[in-house]
Amino acid sequence: MLLLKKLALSVGILFALGSAVRAESSVEVKNVHLCCGACYAGVEKAVKKVEGAAVTFDKSAKSVTLTGKDDATVQKAIDALAAAGYHGDVSGSKFKVADDSGASSGKVKSLTVTEVHNCCSSCNREIQKALKKVDGVTGDTAKSRVETFEVTGDFNPVDVVKSLNAAGFHVKVKN
Repeated sequence: MLLLKKLALSVGILFALGSAVRAESSVEVKNVHLCCGACYAGVEKAVKKVEGAAVTFDKSAKSVTLTGKDDATVQKAIDALAAAGYHGDVSGSKFKVADDSGASSGKVKSLTVTEVHNCCSSCNREIQKALKKVDGVTGDTAKSRVETFEVTGDFNPVDVVKSLNAAGFHVKVKN
């Protein structure tokens, strides 16, 4: 009888532990710009601000996996990642990267881009490559280690944001 009670107690504990493990939530964020150690450190710093969140990296896939005690914690980690200037794809999941750029559709001659992660010359090079893909962009003042710059030409701000997002950078704009 004592053996049965111990077995029942053990099964109950294992079930409770299994439920706690299943309560954890995670998402892979793909196509995040990660070119150097400072990029990785920036992601870690952003996610560390979210209590109960953790991050792991897949360097070859340029992706991060965000894990938290629940869905709300993981969403907060995604939001923190975006606030730090990193962007990625979470399609196919229940999570979203906020569309909070402030860009509106319609042609402009000048646009101020802010809050972009731009820690080194490699980041800056990728930002400039992304901008060159946008129809009508003729120039920019982007410099490494500066998170605000001007874009000039005759272009749609929404296209600038989409191109920078696709390159792994989350931005805000001022028209």
